[in-house]
This record gives sequence, structure tokens and C-alpha cells, in this order.
Amino acid sequence: MRRAIIRGVIDLHAHILPGLDDGPATLEASTEMAIAAVAAGTRVMAATSHINRGFGLGPGDLATARALVSERLRADGIALEVVQGGEVSLARLENLGDDDLRALTLGDGPWLLLECPLSPYAPAMEPAVTELRRRGLEVLLAHPERSPGLMRSPRPLERLIEAGAFAQLTSTSFSGRFGEPARKAAFEMLERGLGHVIASDGHGAGGRPPDLMCALDALERRYEAPDDLFGWATTGVPGAIVSGQPPPPRPPTPRRRGLLRRLRT
Repeated sequence: MRRAIIRGVIDLHAHILPGLDDGPATLEASTEMAIAAVAAGTRVMAATSHINRGFGLGPGDLATARALVSERLRADGIALEVVQGGEVSLARLENLGDDDLRALTLGDGPWLLLECPLSPYAPAMEPAVTELRRRGLEVLLAHPERSPGLMRSPRPLERLIEAGAFAQLTSTSFSGRFGEPARKAAFEMLERGLGHVIASDGHGAGGRPPDLMCALDALERRYEAPDDLFGWATTGVPGAIVSGQPPPPRPPTPRRRGLLRRLRT
């Protein structure tokens, strides 16, 4: 199944647009990032630049840059489809109208990528999730395994899932890039049924690359047969999100490997 997965993963969280936030600085660097994504098996990528107070971006900024990148990829024959998106912070929600939010949803669906705060002093997210869903939007939570308010205990994330949100876990959290607490939290969230999407949160061809397959490598070290779960989180659910279709049912959590086999792999 790995060959089939490698040909078609969908990355719903990536900072590929040039010169807008902390992603690639130039169109050339964006192109290099796209080449790296395709080499890692990605066929669709959502362009999710930061929509926060720091960068001050709006939907129009992203649309213009996305068109530029897509034109370049077509000209260079790079088989990566770049679709609409945006990583929206809690602080910007009050300044965004319904049309703005719709222009930032992932692909053609109603799902908005909402950034889980990286500060331990951030406000609760439940009111925002409830309000967005009241306005007809669905919520995908970005990197909860790295958010101090969500990673220490499962209950806060459980409440957000009960309110209707889905959660996006970062591929390199599983591989340990963000440290042991984030790695442990990512696996715990996945095993508790609190993770629905695996995405890269890539920022460039190197450093923080757009690589989903590193998560599959980590899952294979931990579980006996993780392909179905990985495919669900990188193709099944993301495909439904970008097309506005109901997400497919979750496959069972695979059985853990024995300790000796985990140490050998």
C-alpha cells in the first residue's frame, strides 16, 4: 500500500507562498519546496499562510500569490496542485467577515484551518469553534500537539472535538522534530481518536520540509500495520475536506509493536 500512498497524499497545512510570512522568501524557493513535496508523494497542497496580526495578510494577498505559484508550477511541469487555504489565528477572527473566511477555507469545502495558540496564556478556543460553526464553517485545528493548552491533557482537545472540530497533527511531530512532549502528545491524540489529519506545516524545501512520509516511518516503528490509518489521515479525510464531502469513517488503531521490535526499527 505504501506505493499507492506515496503517489497521492494531500497536505492541508503548508506555507508555500513566497514573501508573505515565514515561508519561502522567493518564488524560486517556493518552487523548490513544491519539488520537495512532490518527491515526498504530495499531489495536493493547501497554501496556508499565516492570517494573524503579525503579518497582516488578507485573503487577496494569498489569492494573488497562489496564482503566481500555480502558474510557475504549470510552466515547470511540477505536478503539484496548490489550493486555497490560510492558517487563521484567534486574534484575527474578529476582523474577518464571512466572505473573508470563505476565501480562506481549504480547497472548495467549508473547512477553516484555525491555529492552536503556541502561547500558554492564550484564550480558550471553544467559543471560537462554536461561533465559526454557527456561521456555517467547519474547523480544522492546526497542530494541537504543540499547543500548551492542549498537549498536557486530552480533555481540552476532547471538548473541541465534541464541539465539532477536527484536529490536524504535524508529520514532523511524530518524528520528533518538535521534541519529546510534542511527539508523545501527537501519538496520544491519534490513539485516542482526537487526530483526523496529518499535514506537514512545511515552511521550505529544507529545515521544515513538506514531508508527510516521515510520519508514516514513525507510525511503522510504533504499529504493526499503520497504512490504513495513515492513508485515512493523509488522503481520505483531507480529500473530503478540500472537496466539501463527508469525511470517511476512521479505521481501527493498529496494534502496537512489541517493545523489542520497536527498539530494532
